[in-house]
Amino acid sequence: MKTYNVAVAGATGAVGNEMIATLEQRNFPVKNLILLASSRSVGKRLTFKGQDIKVEELKEDSFKDIQIGLFSPGGAVSQKFAPIAAAQGCVVIDNTSAFRMDPDVPLIVPEVNGHAIKDYTKKGIIANPNCSTIQMVVVLKPLHDVAKIKRVVVSTYQAVSGTGQKAIFELEQQVLAIYNQRPIEKKVYPHQIAFNCLPHIDVFLENGYTKEEVKMVNETKKIMEDYSIKVTATTVRVPVFYGHSESVNIEFEKDIAPEEARKILEKAPGVKVIDDPSKNLYPLAIDAAGKDETFVGRIRRDDTVPHGLNMWIVADNIRKGAALNAVQIAEVLIRKYL
Repeated sequence: MKTYNVAVAGATGAVGNEMIATLEQRNFPVKNLILLASSRSVGKRLTFKGQDIKVEELKEDSFKDIQIGLFSPGGAVSQKFAPIAAAQGCVVIDNTSAFRMDPDVPLIVPEVNGHAIKDYTKKGIIANPNCSTIQMVVVLKPLHDVAKIKRVVVSTYQAVSGTGQKAIFELEQQVLAIYNQRPIEKKVYPHQIAFNCLPHIDVFLENGYTKEEVKMVNETKKIMEDYSIKVTATTVRVPVFYGHSESVNIEFEKDIAPEEARKILEKAPGVKVIDDPSKNLYPLAIDAAGKDETFVGRIRRDDTVPHGLNMWIVADNIRKGAALNAVQIAEVLIRKYL
């Protein structure tokens, strides 16, 4: 089997760690693994297939002889280094928002629009979508293929791990502080996140929406390759460590019964239906944590529109929402194009 030199940029972050684990779990054909991060992480050691690998500083000359780069170092860093890596012959799969809406960069969820990976040749970069968008479109696409979607209204309940390691620590410390009747500290979020919900992810824009909400709108249309779909979103941060949950309302152009939707989704790649309210069976964030699948349930009619369905979608935001999706893109890339 052909093997590849792979670099992980942002290796010490939550997503970078998961990328390394996913490469190992899926037995990706790695020849040499290079771990890159900022200067403050240089010298740290991370494990891959039983081998300790020293973290190196991300520099302009880091990508010599590297075929695939998995990037999650932050948008500004990707903006600088992804084109540098691509110019050296490395195909970059970038998990940040830096290139997602670039018309020359494919925005890929393999189960939805894997065919568009071929367009990586324009800039040598492939964009990994926003975590909350990924899990939604995996469910939307097979339904859209049967009964065209007109409009989507989504409200998200997003785990703190989506913000990174510091947010995970902040939730832990706030819970401990509350139980021990100590003052809580707020450094990552503007308000207490423990036992609270914050309708605020990313920065607010002039139109009153947050960047996270606008990402979901724009990315859904690009990935689904249908700009006629109307999408509106409200994104909320909740005190959950891993696993984003979404309440999704869909209006179709023609009728699709809940029973039909379940049958379609049971056959859809990467989707698992858990939908038996009589037994209290529906997707839960704690059950999705550490899993590859996107889970869907609570599928029911919306009687306020002619052809409407409501559903509940849950996935591990660090796995399918980031690391796994990136590695799946790399798998298609080496199978068909490299």
